[in-house]
Amino acid sequence: MHNEVGKGGEKSALLLGASGLVGNHLLQALLADEDYGKVAVLVRRPLAISHPRLTVVETDFDNLDSASEYFAVDDVFCCLGTTIKKAGSQIAFSKVDLEYPLAAARLAAWQDVRSFHAVSSLGADAKSRIFYSRTKGLMEAGLKQSGIPSVHIYRPSLLLGKRKEHRPGEETAAVVSRRLPFLFSGPFRAYKPIPAETVAKAMLAGAQDPEIGFHTHPSKELFQMAEGLLKGDRILT
Repeated sequence: MHNEVGKGGEKSALLLGASGLVGNHLLQALLADEDYGKVAVLVRRPLAISHPRLTVVETDFDNLDSASEYFAVDDVFCCLGTTIKKAGSQIAFSKVDLEYPLAAARLAAWQDVRSFHAVSSLGADAKSRIFYSRTKGLMEAGLKQSGIPSVHIYRPSLLLGKRKEHRPGEETAAVVSRRLPFLFSGPFRAYKPIPAETVAKAMLAGAQDPEIGFHTHPSKELFQMAEGLLKGDRILT
């Protein structure tokens, strides 16, 4: 039986993708949130972090069922993601960005998880001719059919943040957004690059009091959700 939601320190969370850009920020936010008495992360390699409320589980994501017990939590956060260049092929990319999230959702549904929160991408569309957007769209479609009571999809624009690998496109966008912010106003506001930390805070805000149903949050909404979290407002738009 899951912990009763609403009492300080009694909520529990599972995070997949804690070593990534958004996942790392989300892990820090979860550990700073005293509402979560237990936080578990599934990782391929050990994390250089320890905390009394944190359980780090080295996991073979190709055999996610072996970690099924860790899905017995209130909220599951999925920040898994890669690039085709880093993955090496479209097949390898699909495994990380589609197969693993859907496997996680299946286990979450089996454990009667309260809510599932996943990072997708602006422009996700299961019918898109663009492979990346289509894969993200298929992931969203699969989560919608998962049977989990509350599913929240977060669709950030270009992510900003310090990565281990060099990504010239993101670095250029960061410079442009700082020096020429007016380029991302009006109808182009939806495409404004967004800090990974903002996405993480938006996900935590979405989990504060998740509404039943399937919800998608576009990038421009994530700024509002993160701001609401900082102010202590429980917002779900």
